[in-house]
Amino acid sequence: MYGDFACSGVRPLRRDFRHTGSVWPSSPILAQAMTSAIAAIDGPRRVLEVGPGTGPFTKSILRKLRAGDHFEMVEINRNFCRKLEKDLLSGYRDRHPNVTVRLHCAPIEEARVEGPFDVIVCGLPFNNFPPKLMRQIFRRMFELLKDDGELVYFEYAGVRVLKGPIMDSAGRARLKRINAYGQSLRRHHDGSKELILGNFPPAIAYRLKGERRTSIAAKSDAKSGGKASKKASGTRARRERQRA
Repeated sequence: MYGDFACSGVRPLRRDFRHTGSVWPSSPILAQAMTSAIAAIDGPRRVLEVGPGTGPFTKSILRKLRAGDHFEMVEINRNFCRKLEKDLLSGYRDRHPNVTVRLHCAPIEEARVEGPFDVIVCGLPFNNFPPKLMRQIFRRMFELLKDDGELVYFEYAGVRVLKGPIMDSAGRARLKRINAYGQSLRRHHDGSKELILGNFPPAIAYRLKGERRTSIAAKSDAKSGGKASKKASGTRARRERQRA
């Protein structure tokens, strides 16, 4: 460990598809959309960034932090970790000794990170991932998210439509499963989305809520469903009596 930079010994080229999702850096407009939830939280905040890459979202997060905040990053690529530490984090720690900033060089599934976090910002290119790995990563992130926290991730608008025609049948099937899983996440975690036209290419930021919000919504749906079921049962009973 060097300062607050910890590397787990992962090989630099392990799972290359995880490292980058675009040859263009994310814009400040997208970075602001991805990190806007941080400013709305009172008191000390705990923030986790998964897949910071070269740091376009990291810069926006660092500008929002204040004394007492706790910020952790998890990045699998050693070269990106070294760049983040050199260009952004080392100097920031010197200037802001009352903010905890830690960088873990590891996959999020293996990183020694302790939650819960108020906000998780994820920059991983999920459309490049096997669906099983995508599910594992989201499972881990929700384990680390506060019950009333927010998880934010993004994808480029229309990426699956553009990729589909140039992929084989297995690739198209993989994209279809990724899309289905994303839709499921948004249904079960009170999901919302924001189209960021000012980014190149245009992007969509998705916001998911923690388990408490999800549980409240599920209980409400179950209660409504139970009432509907009782009503339907009563209607069937009346019809049967009328037939008799």
